[in-house]
Amino acid sequence: MKHKIDIVKTLLDALPFIKKFHNEKIVIKYGGSAQTSDSLKEKFAQDIVLLHTVGMKPIVVHGGGKSITDLLADLGIKSQFVDGQRVTTKEVMRIVEMVLSGEINKEIVSLLNNHGGKSIGISGKDANFLEARPKDFENFGYTGIIENVNTQIVDNIIDDGFVPVIAPIASSSMLGHPGFNINADLAASQIAIALEARKVLFLTDTEGVLDKEKNLMSNLDIEKSEALKKDETIVGGMVPKVDACIEALRGGVKKAHIIDGRVEHSLLLEILTSSGIGTCIEL
Repeated sequence: MKHKIDIVKTLLDALPFIKKFHNEKIVIKYGGSAQTSDSLKEKFAQDIVLLHTVGMKPIVVHGGGKSITDLLADLGIKSQFVDGQRVTTKEVMRIVEMVLSGEINKEIVSLLNNHGGKSIGISGKDANFLEARPKDFENFGYTGIIENVNTQIVDNIIDDGFVPVIAPIASSSMLGHPGFNINADLAASQIAIALEARKVLFLTDTEGVLDKEKNLMSNLDIEKSEALKKDETIVGGMVPKVDACIEALRGGVKKAHIIDGRVEHSLLLEILTSSGIGTCIEL
């Protein structure tokens, strides 16, 4: 009986958050271990379907850097990075699109559908959803920066009751252009701003933002986050994630979260419980 009562308490704890975020758009950047572990993939799909079922509007933006690097290595093509961002030659761009739009995007869509959800996968090229320019063609090639987000296609997908799954590849206005490879964190931020999302969440392979003693910092604001970057508490791969959070907040998103994708059901723990599990950044 106690176990049953505990289940009811858990549901009651989630109820205020279900009410609060009902009908709200929530952008989730999906990557890291959560995207490579078969068990975590299943748990992620269950989380998205549950959020959608209780009336939220989840929007999934996925990366795929490890899969891209692995396939390039299999093909004998060396991966190059500058300041943590991939150098995307025309040859590499073909592989990026194959992995992101083809393999990974459709795998996520299938997972969601198999768990009882309704999902449609697109890339930023579809209906020119994402339009971009070169970040720095001389040094980064076809790695791009988003200039415009045309929200109509995703709004239509959501209005029709589907979960959009978005591959971060952008279109170009130039005829015959192969498109642009977009950093998935920055794509999630720009998409959240354009769609006027209530929240944006970034799944990572760490607990969240850690202090110099490696303790989790559960709550931050923009000013504190900037100070932590300046004193090099926030370094390495966490910098672009925090930058993406700050960009989203300054663009009108109310809260940004960095959470541990290695934890089962991390999305539900962060969104539907009072304690949460990661770092929440707000204005």
